[in-house]
Amino acid sequence: MRKYVTLRDVCKKESSNIAQKDIENSNGTYAIYGAGGYIKDVNFYHQDKPYIAVVKDGAGIGRTMLLPGKTSVIGTLQYLIPNDSISDKYLYYALTYMNLSKYFTGATIPHIYFKDYQNELLPLPPMEKQQKIAGNLEKIDTMIGVCNSIMEKMDVLVQSRFVEMFGDPESNDMKLPVVKMGELFTIGSSKRIYQNEQTKSGVPFFRIADLTEIIETGNNVPSLYISEERYKNLKQNGYVPNPGDILVTARGTLGSCYIVKKTDKFYFQDGMISWMYNMRQDVSANYIYYLFHMPEFRKQFDSTIAGSTVSYLSIAMLKKLEVLLPPLSAQNDFAAFVREIDKSKYRQLIMYRKIALKLYWLSKKIQSINILTYMKLQNFE
Repeated sequence: MRKYVTLRDVCKKESSNIAQKDIENSNGTYAIYGAGGYIKDVNFYHQDKPYIAVVKDGAGIGRTMLLPGKTSVIGTLQYLIPNDSISDKYLYYALTYMNLSKYFTGATIPHIYFKDYQNELLPLPPMEKQQKIAGNLEKIDTMIGVCNSIMEKMDVLVQSRFVEMFGDPESNDMKLPVVKMGELFTIGSSKRIYQNEQTKSGVPFFRIADLTEIIETGNNVPSLYISEERYKNLKQNGYVPNPGDILVTARGTLGSCYIVKKTDKFYFQDGMISWMYNMRQDVSANYIYYLFHMPEFRKQFDSTIAGSTVSYLSIAMLKKLEVLLPPLSAQNDFAAFVREIDKSKYRQLIMYRKIALKLYWLSKKIQSINILTYMKLQNFE
């Protein structure tokens, strides 16, 4: 029978009181980390042995890092020190998929506390099996890293092809026409859906997190809906996006795009997602979609938003974005090139996924806690 324990059974919490300003003048050979990862080397350390750091304050709460001994973290993170019954790597992978951020409190600056999540359960097989499980997951991590590196190189290839075809977007050395986004599309948002109009079944109602998940993974299980009747009413009055329209995320991860498909049937949250429709005939939706991936184009709103209290890509800002407008045939050629790159990416993912599946089944053979490997594999997909 599988043995389950709580987090407090297998680790203890320790705090850090180090502020960023405390290390400005400290230099040495011992790494110190913050919520974003490595900060610098300092002349001291707090932990002798490997440990798990958990972001407990601010952005990224609940995120975990497995860190080596003779290092420290600043005060926005806390230490979780494994005891002798558990492998540090095994504990790290278990923590990673517990979604600790669900325990957050605080409206202005979110926090999480060990006392709130210390009773989370995890299976505790013998140490040898823990190490095998962690080893398999580590191999999948390595494959994800290799795969991501390949994807990044392909993205660089796309950016190079863009510059080759259309020149530098900032200097416009090919002297292409430049138009405002608001001249190419009608830009607005959805009709507001009030809480009392939301249902538990019917037509999916996407909040920004739902749309972001679809953009990033191609999948989403909606938690909110509107009635068929309400959807039909919105559609009859022209308030539902048509195939080829573009939805743009306006909060969180800004400027992520989704081109509406013929098979889509959903509605979306107003204010958080902008809607670009009534597209001019001399522009390709795919060209605009890929344009939003280009760093030079994104500078237009990234620089405006930098330093703002709340990151928000408003409809007014979208309308003012300047777009290089090459001939439609060239736009389509570029979009076709990117589609081929995307196919190459997909083939790479399929190849690495097959290897990951083999590791998953290997984990089953050693009677491991399959849920951890499975969750890791789902993340890889």
